Amino acid sequence: MPLMTSAVTSDQALRVARLDGEKAYRDLSPFYIHVELNDDGWHVDYELKNKQLHGGGPHYVIDADTGVILTKRYEQ
Repeated sequence: MPLMTSAVTSDQALRVARLDGEKAYRDLSPFYIHVELNDDGWHVDYELKNKQLHGGGPHYVIDADTGVILTKRYEQ
């Protein structure tokens, strides 16, 4: 299986997601962050650390070549 490469690094994708997420959530510290490069781009998912809380964090797919947010979903 060949390694996937992208012009956008995981740190850059995370920054794009963080800046957008802070607009909606302000504080992202209650969330674990999962970043993964897939065929359709960088997936950045924020999951609540405390599983007893309801809701959830933002979820993104970010273009691996341009850094543009392709999709986003908020679970508030």
